[in-house]
Amino acid sequence: MTVDAEKWISFVRQYGPLARNANMYDEEIRRWSKRLNVAPIAFEHPLSHDVLASFTDRKEGHGGVVILTGTAGDGKSHLCYQVWEALGGSPDAWADNTSYFKLPVTINGHTYTLHLIRDLTPFCKNDPDGSKAELLQELSSALFEPSSNLFLVAANDGPLVENWRKLGPHGAAHRALALFEARLMNDEDPEPTDRLHFFNLSAVSSATVLALCLDALLDHEGWQSCYAAAQPNGFFGPRCPIRRNFELLRDPLVRTRLVALFQLLDFNELHSPIRRVLLLLANAILGHPSAKDGLMSASDAAKIIAAGETHKASLFANLFGTNLKSAKRDAQEIFDYLCRFGIGFETTNRIDNILIFGAEDESVSQYFHDLVEADDFYGATERYRGEQRSYIEMPEAQNDDRHPFLDMLVDQRRGLFFKIPDAYAEELKLWCLTVFNSAGEYLRDIVQPLNDGRRVSRQTVSKLVNGLNRIFTGLLTTTKSELLLATSLSHSGAKISQLLEDKVAISSLGRVERVEISLHRDFPHLIVTLPNGQMRSLALNLTRYEFLMRVSDGALPGNFSRECYEDLLAFKSALLSAAAINRHTQDDDDGLIFRLLALDSTGNAIDQIVEISND
Repeated sequence: MTVDAEKWISFVRQYGPLARNANMYDEEIRRWSKRLNVAPIAFEHPLSHDVLASFTDRKEGHGGVVILTGTAGDGKSHLCYQVWEALGGSPDAWADNTSYFKLPVTINGHTYTLHLIRDLTPFCKNDPDGSKAELLQELSSALFEPSSNLFLVAANDGPLVENWRKLGPHGAAHRALALFEARLMNDEDPEPTDRLHFFNLSAVSSATVLALCLDALLDHEGWQSCYAAAQPNGFFGPRCPIRRNFELLRDPLVRTRLVALFQLLDFNELHSPIRRVLLLLANAILGHPSAKDGLMSASDAAKIIAAGETHKASLFANLFGTNLKSAKRDAQEIFDYLCRFGIGFETTNRIDNILIFGAEDESVSQYFHDLVEADDFYGATERYRGEQRSYIEMPEAQNDDRHPFLDMLVDQRRGLFFKIPDAYAEELKLWCLTVFNSAGEYLRDIVQPLNDGRRVSRQTVSKLVNGLNRIFTGLLTTTKSELLLATSLSHSGAKISQLLEDKVAISSLGRVERVEISLHRDFPHLIVTLPNGQMRSLALNLTRYEFLMRVSDGALPGNFSRECYEDLLAFKSALLSAAAINRHTQDDDDGLIFRLLALDSTGNAIDQIVEISND
């Protein structure tokens, strides 16, 4: 199919941050696809095969229930349509603005009635005669009793639980609610059933979603039409920002860095669904603050080039939503997630020396040439050089305003994050361009070995234990070979805790006790096995890892994340409670024995025995 280039760009805009009916997003994209005669940006959902198989592989002859849940934009409606189409449903019927469909189907010689609810929230809004509640009751019964009905329900997590609670605290609906809640929490089913297929689409990693979206968008045939329609001084010509941004997204280094950020979002327990990822990518390519809705069309390119405003379309800024007005940007969760990295506002002296004095400073001039000067599109433009000279001569702007070069520095730091090659990454401290200075180590020393089935190195575990010891005791200890469980006379959460309750060696040497990091449900966990055999674990997300590494390096516990500090004190309390299980208590008549923590001259923790007699 030959694609009109201008229509293709118009179609990509529809995926961007435009006002639309979120409940009918998938259907609206289909309508735009048909209107512009452009194939949608499509790929096989990671759960597509399993969802379809839960219907097409059915052999037993009795009914069942398939639930699709997750965040808005995870692809639930799209998967519902795939099932509808596979079972013979009409595309025209699907185009109706309704949330419930009913269809007689025959699968492997057995006849069923398919009940498909593509969005539970609007379905449940108006129910004057109680027929909708009756259908949900029927669905609940089909989970536990033979039935000739098949149910497919798409619902966000909250509405799924909320609407089943409204059905009452008794009968099959109550049993179904308990089952749904257990599946959402990854707990064991409260009672066995083989009639439920439950798919949580939010369990698909954001990094996986990003890779699929990138391939589907960048490999679309529409881009070939753009090259064919290129104008020398206009759309998709050599100075067209749309073309430049498209080609930057195809650059392996830019892609690698973007995927790394999404991996870190996953490991910071922040999920980005398909819809938001496509929004981000469309905005990255088409973003420009002067364009309508902040998104360029094909006809805008020539005007932007002629006005000398191509620099405002920088992909590196668009990824953080700077082309959008603040209210519109703040309304999009994906920009909030990426802005939490602080890219553009975090830096090092060396990075800023490259950007400010790079051309004249021999010690960094090669970096300036390779990373800034070589990019005449978003790097060392004439505008940049002019403001750079002005800033060096007079750092303070006139009329006490902020010097324009400072905003350029923010853009250039963002660009450097995506342009610094791996060969320079350690030397230039790439991850110091983010709030999470240890993010690179987290991916390399925690995520990679665990995914490869290898152990996390003892050196890494030791540094984490050192950070824990400083938080658990409130002392600037250097102890890293054993975990110190200490409390105070007041309570276990005291800032200074010098009463030693127990120690846990990180290397067990044949004993049961140990401290290790392993995967639990595909997520890194710090697992402590106490001398009494009790085990407690803590999800080691990116923020907690960064916090512990900073504390281990000498930072005060309260200066990065108060929430992390409280989480780790709660973990200490859990460990102390577990350590007290089956502990032998001394007879009160013998008096009391305390182990008091102190530090030697090297900061290593030592414990002194203090006896208090009853005499």
